[in-house]
Amino acid sequence: MNKILKSLLLSSFLLTGNLSFATEIENLSSPTKAVIELVEKYQLEQVDFQYVKKAIKQGNRNSVDAILIDARPEIKYQKGTIPSSLNIPDTKFEEYYSVLKDIPMDKELIVYCGGYNCTKSPIVAQKLKEKGHLNVKVYSGGEPEWNKLSYLEIDTSVVRVYQEKNSALLIDARPYSKYLQETIPSAISIPDTNLSKLIGRFPIDKKEKIVVFCGGYTCEKSHVIANKLISLNYEDVTVYAGGLPAWKEAGLSTTAFSKIVEDDKKVVKKEQFSKNGLKLGSDEGSVDGEWLKKSILENKVPAYIQIVDVAAPNEFKNGHIKGAINIEAAKLSAKELLEKLPKNKTIVFNCTAGGRSIEAWSKLNDVKFDMSEIYYFDANISCKENNCKIDVNEPLL
Repeated sequence: MNKILKSLLLSSFLLTGNLSFATEIENLSSPTKAVIELVEKYQLEQVDFQYVKKAIKQGNRNSVDAILIDARPEIKYQKGTIPSSLNIPDTKFEEYYSVLKDIPMDKELIVYCGGYNCTKSPIVAQKLKEKGHLNVKVYSGGEPEWNKLSYLEIDTSVVRVYQEKNSALLIDARPYSKYLQETIPSAISIPDTNLSKLIGRFPIDKKEKIVVFCGGYTCEKSHVIANKLISLNYEDVTVYAGGLPAWKEAGLSTTAFSKIVEDDKKVVKKEQFSKNGLKLGSDEGSVDGEWLKKSILENKVPAYIQIVDVAAPNEFKNGHIKGAINIEAAKLSAKELLEKLPKNKTIVFNCTAGGRSIEAWSKLNDVKFDMSEIYYFDANISCKENNCKIDVNEPLL
């Protein structure tokens, strides 16, 4: 009996300890030491959610007081970014910097990335200062905090998937006459000017995925509807800021041109597993996140897989997935990175939020290396020693 009681007490202690750690990670509400050190080193001013919300006003690009810069990889930006943001990834700064070519040097810039433990925003902020920008600030809460408190803006590629799979309610916020002329197939009409009369068209289920769009990046109508939905406690609201113009620019069909080209209906069968047996994710280069998560948590990662944590050594030392090795990919060229990878293994890159793992994979893919057994794990991962909390990010496709 005593042994049973001791076992129960030990199990209870371990369970509550794990829950406590998970809660601690989820409730991170201030920058980590690594972020603070960079902010202080570069003498950057930090701003909070309310400051950013006031700076972007309604959310459409021509109404903002400050330019928001998302320092995460492009695929993260496409999946969901703070309204009105431009994308300048830290690892491709020079390539993307041209988006600011017409912006005055004294214009306020606010840089953010993947939350309080993400160092990309101070790095990009410093590079902007070095370019001569005079008013650069950092929003350390970034996309995760914003997503909890408001709504995100998504890209055409994401909306296309939702529309094809009928997995979201599309709302056209333009005048009804415009809607009748042409809209995205399956969208319903809720003009911002008739909101009070048409509020009954909103879904009963407050958790239903909703995408609002209108006439492009300068149109505020979609933001009016989105803010109303947030005020009514809808939980999964996004704005397709490119709207109908971006949809048409991508060559996608509308209700005015609903003829579907047969070639577009050809489906290429996608492989489900790599040659060695790794289960593939929906996005190019990704591992199936839930499959790998289950393997890790059950301590059953196949022997042919080598997980490579691409974070900085001090981050790796604080905690990492059991069996992972550490290679700080950001400091290496593609050739140097490839040379350091174990041979005859299926490589899976990981980091704390998925961004750096995507960048490591892209670095090799961009120079046309053989990527048949090199993948990335797109997930938010927080580890204390080998005790890890893993939240798999939603795939783009």
